[in-house]
Amino acid sequence: MAELHGESPLVTRAETLAGSSVPGVLHLSEVAFTAQVTLRVDPKSPAAERIGTAVGTMLPNQPGQVARTERLQILWMGPDEWLLIGPEGGAEQLQATLTEALGEEHGSVVDVSGHRTIVEVTGPKSRELLAKGCALDLHRRSFASDQCAQTLLARTGVVLLCRDVEQPSFWIFVRSSFARYLADWLADAAAEYRV
Repeated sequence: MAELHGESPLVTRAETLAGSSVPGVLHLSEVAFTAQVTLRVDPKSPAAERIGTAVGTMLPNQPGQVARTERLQILWMGPDEWLLIGPEGGAEQLQATLTEALGEEHGSVVDVSGHRTIVEVTGPKSRELLAKGCALDLHRRSFASDQCAQTLLARTGVVLLCRDVEQPSFWIFVRSSFARYLADWLADAAAEYRV
């Protein structure tokens, strides 16, 4: 039997991202192979409460909210939709936990780990870099830690997550088919910081 081998969407751009980083100013890298599971359920149902108990925190109930546990980040994606992010290799267990908590109630649990990859942008110039291609107000008062938004970045649909406002850190969830384009755009947009 053939051995399965996975390759991240940005394996060919790892050097490009690293070469675009400037120590103490800006760092670009891929966060590959995270577990990503989409959950759809009525937020007012008993199932939503069971799911919150099972994962260790209640599902965020406001636009752009992010809930965290030691191993998970739960992003609000819509009135009845969340994206749960966990460690590499954790998608199957996370899916099983959510499915069991959902029980017989109407809803869905789907492993979407292969759908997107994550580009991490950190450093003092990260907001400035992202603002070159994003219409959102990324000021720390408007887009703080543990907030997310679905938006366009360089004409590419992404989910943007602010992980830390004090030491600016962002995760950009981008579809695998657009990942190389976005990595090249970020590298080009970061060129001025290397001078």
